[in-house]
Amino acid sequence: MLIAPRLMGRRIAGLLGVLGAVLALLLAGAGPASAHAALQSSDPAQNAVLPTAPPSVTLTFSEAVSLSPDSVRVLDPAGKAVDAGGPTHADGKDNTARVGLGSGLADGTYTVAWRAVSEDSHPIGGAFIFSIGAPSATTVSATALQNADADGLVAALYGTGRAVAYGAFALLAGAAGFVLLCWPAGAARRPVQRLLMTGWVALLVSTVAVLMLRGPYERGSGIAKAFDLSLVRSTLDERIGTALAARLLLLAASGVFLSLLVGQLGQPAGRAAGAADGSVDDADGEEAELRELERRAAERPQREARLGLGVAGLVLAVALSATWVGADHASVGIQVWLALPLGMLHLVAMALWLGGLAALLIGLREGIGADVADRFSKLAFGAVVVLAATGVYQSWRGVGSWGALTGTEYGRLLLVKTGCVIAMLGAAWLSRGWLARLRATPQEAAEVVPAAVAVAAGPDGGTATTGTSTSRTGEGGADSDDPVRRAQLARQRAARENADRDRGLTPARAGLRRSVLTEAAVAVAVLVATTLLTNAPPGRVADEIGAGPANGAAPAAGGAAPAPQTDPGRTVELKLPYDTKGRTPNAKGTATVTLNPAGTGSNEVHLKLDGSDGQPVEVPEVQLAFTLPDRDLGPLDVPLTAEGTGRWTGTAQLPLAGNWVVSVVVRSSEIDQTTEIKQLKIG
Repeated sequence: MLIAPRLMGRRIAGLLGVLGAVLALLLAGAGPASAHAALQSSDPAQNAVLPTAPPSVTLTFSEAVSLSPDSVRVLDPAGKAVDAGGPTHADGKDNTARVGLGSGLADGTYTVAWRAVSEDSHPIGGAFIFSIGAPSATTVSATALQNADADGLVAALYGTGRAVAYGAFALLAGAAGFVLLCWPAGAARRPVQRLLMTGWVALLVSTVAVLMLRGPYERGSGIAKAFDLSLVRSTLDERIGTALAARLLLLAASGVFLSLLVGQLGQPAGRAAGAADGSVDDADGEEAELRELERRAAERPQREARLGLGVAGLVLAVALSATWVGADHASVGIQVWLALPLGMLHLVAMALWLGGLAALLIGLREGIGADVADRFSKLAFGAVVVLAATGVYQSWRGVGSWGALTGTEYGRLLLVKTGCVIAMLGAAWLSRGWLARLRATPQEAAEVVPAAVAVAAGPDGGTATTGTSTSRTGEGGADSDDPVRRAQLARQRAARENADRDRGLTPARAGLRRSVLTEAAVAVAVLVATTLLTNAPPGRVADEIGAGPANGAAPAAGGAAPAPQTDPGRTVELKLPYDTKGRTPNAKGTATVTLNPAGTGSNEVHLKLDGSDGQPVEVPEVQLAFTLPDRDLGPLDVPLTAEGTGRWTGTAQLPLAGNWVVSVVVRSSEIDQTTEIKQLKIG
């Protein structure tokens, strides 16, 4: 398909205009906030005991939140809903939620279950209790609190859709970049065309799936609600809905871009008329110079069209990356003005590296030359440098402290992702070794080597890889004096090289393809880790919220001992060794938590801090909280009253049976602090 350069220029200009408008729309709503909202206060307060029933319940968050009709529910001791009407923003403030209460409320303990969407498009939820008259037991069931967390199937499908979208974007943008910057003119276009279309279709399908699943994911409802058009409309009114709609529009523009790209890819390299093989050698100097000028003039439109496609492709890739960055962690928090462009640059560099690897795999199978692989190697090196620079900034912005690297889910996921990237760099180092061998192979000198010719016919009409195979067998013989072992190694090498020849691969090309395939396999793990990172609250936010579990999220209890099982009416004692790593005498010791009667409802709590010598120690600050992760309940802070050195008492209201997590925060100095946790089964 031949396209006139002037017509292509007009199409590219139109694409750039559309992409610029979409980019401005996506980034216009970004502003400073704290990524992942936190519940800052409530009225009534958590664990409050009121003399009379309040007219309403008001929640105040650290940033603006979006509300749905069932975002805030209030349940009486019998589990019956007593809230009246849907929640609204109190006094027009978008960082609040208020719901009215019915009249004639009886005395007892009431449970408030809430769920909202934070400014960075992540759903948050939790629950707390307050009492009227006096605390009481409550029969609030797990089913009644089911909207405090997402449906398991919906959450799994939603996460899978996001991961597929990341991978599809990398495949689409990276393969397009490989075609424009590395793919040789005149090479076969069908394999890379299939790769481009696979990325485009996968991104389209995953975007539609995420758009449909977003509503039930936010509200904690089942998979059947994915087809509820009212939820889809509600999603489109949110920032993430705008981003998803913009992505669909950009995919339509991408279809036009791909048609232009594939058309340009199919055009042969320009040659001046009459420049047959050998004619230039026979011409005099003036004629040779004239033919060279004619050749350059014939190639100029193709170069200009390729340059225009490159600019349009870059703007398109940046705009697509903005549909993630503009609705995620980068769009809120500190230094938004810097985080947004660096986030987009990070995604584009990731796509060039990972998507380019997939295109390189296809190219190696199709017989591209060493110079093409070498061009991609330089491109990948530049992408890795950009990834490292932007990744360091994003890590600092998201983690906030060294302790958050191991003390928060975000930090641990970041360490996993870093490990996967290091593994990819190791595989890339091996690839460079194979690339050097590929350059040294005589039959790889041409830019494009037909697979059958590259293997089947050597200079003497024999098999081109025979010499290599023989020499390597000889090397294998040098490795062992055992003739049986030498024969076994020779058979293994022969079988492997025969299989490579059947696929049209020389030994060097096959080795490079295997190392690149390893890179691509590790890249899948990188994409999964990236998806999980975008769903986790940044470590900086976890530190700001407090040392305890935030918004009802489960604490990191990987090393916690099994939960002691209790019977109602019995006293339970938990010992939690602590070490703040400080240099003061109170920096290391044991916290002892005693709970009586260790059942649902009101429990008397005693907390003791003893130093390494077993004697009571005084500390500047100590906190005690209970969390029920399975139901996103808590953390329920326990107000403590000092009763001497290293001794405190308080009352804990535990409304439900289940596996609770007890957390004790000990601060031994102005800068030294630690949080210790232990599980406790109630009921």
